[in-house]
Order: sequence, then structure tokens, then C-alpha cells
Amino acid sequence: MQTDSSELDRAVRDIADEMQDRTDRGEVATYIPELARVDAKGFGLVVIDADGHVAAGGDSDTPFSIQSISKVFTLTLALGMAGDRLWRRVGREPSGSPFNSIVQLERERGIPRNPFINAGAIAVTDLILSGHQPREALGEILRFMQFLAQDPTITIDEAVAASELRTGFRNVALANYMKSFGVLDNPVDFTLGVYFHHCAISMSCRQLAQAGRFLAHSGRNPATGHSVVSPERARRINAVMLTCGHYDGSGEFAYRVGLPGKSGVGGGILAIAPGRASIAVWSPGLDASGNSHLGRIALEMLTKRLGWSIFGA
Repeated sequence: MQTDSSELDRAVRDIADEMQDRTDRGEVATYIPELARVDAKGFGLVVIDADGHVAAGGDSDTPFSIQSISKVFTLTLALGMAGDRLWRRVGREPSGSPFNSIVQLERERGIPRNPFINAGAIAVTDLILSGHQPREALGEILRFMQFLAQDPTITIDEAVAASELRTGFRNVALANYMKSFGVLDNPVDFTLGVYFHHCAISMSCRQLAQAGRFLAHSGRNPATGHSVVSPERARRINAVMLTCGHYDGSGEFAYRVGLPGKSGVGGGILAIAPGRASIAVWSPGLDASGNSHLGRIALEMLTKRLGWSIFGA
């Protein structure tokens, strides 16, 4: 049963108002210097339901660095290119470790635990890059995002990308370690260049919620009728989002919010209410696991109020 649009509008407005007044906002990411400069007071929330109704609150049109949320879309692209062959180079189990852990990678002989930790997303990026120049691969990823969001103005924040290139030593180590096991096919600097740039894509909550709609509707974008992926693949991407989308905070997110979701250290979260809505929230202050502190709280409030948890009201 779909939620009435006026009820949805009220819920989003009330939650956004409450979040704007809270003082417990978490800490902005500091290991990427450009992200450390973001104002922690920002908060935006957008929900797009099955009928295309947009409920928006707070800073819903403020662009932010989507960071690891891009991994949902690179996974979608890579599965389109390689199908289930992708799972030979990356697993799909929860990591239980920080997103940039190298210990687990060493223990498992260079095979990343899932496509949403940094090592896994670098391996996915390497697959997309194969047979292309880095600029071509990056262009394909960006065009895919623009296509899904129906917005050609979406761009890459070059300052954020440059900041990551300058300071991403842990990711360089992860990529070189995987290269030593033959998990990466392309030159490490090419793969990392594409990876850092797609993480630096800048989007608003409105654009991000639009881009995620196909995952809420069995792989089809209801706005265009275009099938992006099969219903089975959409279901499987959602499953990996639920179990792995918040790193070592994934269990807590499933427990409290009860939706597939993917976070990014820019403070964004894309959440999917299957059959109901695509949801994007942004608040740049992070919790200890690197996930948006107020974003998770807002989503928990939303699913409780509307009865949208996939585990039941």
C-alpha cells in the first residue's frame, strides 16, 4: 500500500525541521582535506515515491560529494559488462572491518570481501576501465549517472578528486596489493584515477534520489519506463546494499532503518524502499563507522513513521 503524498510531505518536512535543530551532528571527514571544509550544519532529505511525487526538506538541492555512493552505480555498470563473472574478483559478504582495511585483504589473498569497501570498488572500477582509456571509462560512469538522474548538469568536483589523489595513500596500498595477486588488470594509477574521480561526483539529494529509482522498482525507471537492469539484478544489488552498504555499521543500519542503503563519507546516504520509494539524505557529520550520523537517524525516523522497513512495520 502506497503512502499518501500529503502524509509523505509532512513526514519529510517534520524530520528535516527536527534535524536542522539538532546539535549532535557527528564529525565531517578530515582525511580528505576538501571534505573537511564542508559546513556540518547542512541537512537535506528527498523521497521520490512510485508515482514520481517528490517530497523534499532542508538543503535538498545543495550538491555534495557522493563519495562511496557512486559504488552502487559502478557495480551496476560492471554487472552489465561482466555479469556474474564479476564475482570471481570480488566477493559479496559483509566485511565487518573499516572501509579501507588492508588486513582483511591480506588474509584473503587480494580478493576484496565485497564491492562497497574501497578495495572492492577499486576492483570493480578496474573491470569498467578494461579496454578503455581512463577518460573514456570515467565519461561512461558520469553519463550513466546523468542518464539515471535525467540531469546532464551533474559533474565531477575536480577539487575533491585532486584532494583524494594527493592524500589517498591507503587506497594506493590496497590497489598495489591487489595488483600483486593479479586482481587488477590495468595500471594502478589509471584505475585509481578513475576511482577517485567517480567518488568525487557531486549531486544533490534530489538528483541522487532520482538516480536510484530503478532500484526501488525492479530495475525499471518508472519516470521513463526504461529498464536499467533485470528485476533479479535489482534485487541482488539491493541485497548487497543491505548487508554491506554501511561497512562495519551495516548491521546497525539494517537493525535501525531496515532498508537497503549505501553511504558515503561526504555525508550522503541513498536508501531504497522496494516498490515504494527512492530516498536520499545528506548530513556531512559522520559517526565512528564513517556513515552520516543524522542521515541514519532521519532514515530511522522516516521508516518508523511510514512503516517502510522491509522487515515489517
